[in-house]
Amino acid sequence: MDDHYSHYKALKFARPRPRLLEIILSKPGRLNALDADGHAELAHVWRDVDRDPATSVALLRGEGGVFSAGGDLDMIDAMASDWTRRTRVWKEASDLVYNVINCSKPIVAAIEGPCVGAGLAAALLADISVAGRNARIIDGHTRLGVAAGDHSAIVWPLLCGMAKAKYYLLLCEALSGAEAERIGLISLVADDDKVVEVALGAAERLRDMPPAAVRWTKHALNNWLRQAGPSFDASLAMEFMGFSGPEVQEGLAALREKRRAKFDPTDPF
Repeated sequence: MDDHYSHYKALKFARPRPRLLEIILSKPGRLNALDADGHAELAHVWRDVDRDPATSVALLRGEGGVFSAGGDLDMIDAMASDWTRRTRVWKEASDLVYNVINCSKPIVAAIEGPCVGAGLAAALLADISVAGRNARIIDGHTRLGVAAGDHSAIVWPLLCGMAKAKYYLLLCEALSGAEAERIGLISLVADDDKVVEVALGAAERLRDMPPAAVRWTKHALNNWLRQAGPSFDASLAMEFMGFSGPEVQEGLAALREKRRAKFDPTDPF
């Protein structure tokens, strides 16, 4: 890969077609879960894509037929116990959302297998999202014990409506790729073994369109997301406030011990 992306450690890059850049989530053996480096790089890579003269379209996917299982539990544990780490990741989470929205180049996401956490944020904010029929899409915030901030408040109600957004976000319900397409959460569904192929096809078509027309159309449409910025900022503050509370400790313990969490039903709020 060219020097433009040589400083990245957690993300991989490829150029499968001229002027197309693949950004690959890569954590072998961990379902491409994002550690501290991966989270930071996924937040900042969109600025480099925007400045990259050799790239017209970016395609985001996971390595090995899996998108991403969300945040690495060690990173989440560190956030819950360390103020400095928590504030740094809060800024990265904000940057991730706004950098995807403000990247002038079109972004296509190819969602295979599980898609959770920061990877899900980038995937659903992408301009075109393609998921396998049996992909597993889940916003895991409330199960963990924190508010569904991140991308959830800014884009889910716009994509699938408030009623569906509340149902899936409050109950932490998983969606298949087929169901996600049915309710409008993603752009297209494809056979599980054709996801990257279909996503590449869309990326090639975008590459061959008039670039200014495509980029200005993206900018104009994303003004709907910019208008939701105050809701997103508030939701992110509520999410990260939760990382200092007792519910996330129980949520983390339950995930590590592979058991059902037992939250205190008498929360004074």
